[in-house]
Amino acid sequence: MFSNSKKTPPPSANKAPPSLLSAGLTVNGDLHSEGEVQIDCQVNGDVTAMRLAIGENARVVGEVVADHVLIRGEVTGRIRAKSVELDKTARVRGDIWHELLSIAAGAKIEGLCKFAENPREAAAKFSVVTAITNNGAATNGSSANGSSEAKADKAESKLAKSDHKAEALRATS
Repeated sequence: MFSNSKKTPPPSANKAPPSLLSAGLTVNGDLHSEGEVQIDCQVNGDVTAMRLAIGENARVVGEVVADHVLIRGEVTGRIRAKSVELDKTARVRGDIWHELLSIAAGAKIEGLCKFAENPREAAAKFSVVTAITNNGAATNGSSANGSSEAKADKAESKLAKSDHKAEALRATS
């Protein structure tokens, strides 16, 4: 009757506890978590987490990267997540890169929704603007060797093509 044979296992030591950022708080800087995060405040910076919930009165200005994102508030910036769920009160100004996307009636989106096999890592492949601006030789016009300049020209060409595709998609919708 009072057997010790059915003990519940202790919680996993490597799983981070959930984090809560309450209303009235303003965060200026990037947030990184290995676990769950609930944001109910203003965040000015990029947010990276495994699971992320953005509350109805919350506002995030920056890139959001997670496995699962639930948005009830406002996000201004790109969202990259395997699963993105937009509640009826969600307001997004930026592109959404996703594997799964759920949009409730009433949600507002100003940007492109793009399917990606692995959206958390997709930006490294598609972020040619970052590649150009981070390469000092390519941005100032002088190059130590011709290959850096050729790479920058190729990246700019890809960027121009993607801009044209985006404009064509916007014109058809």
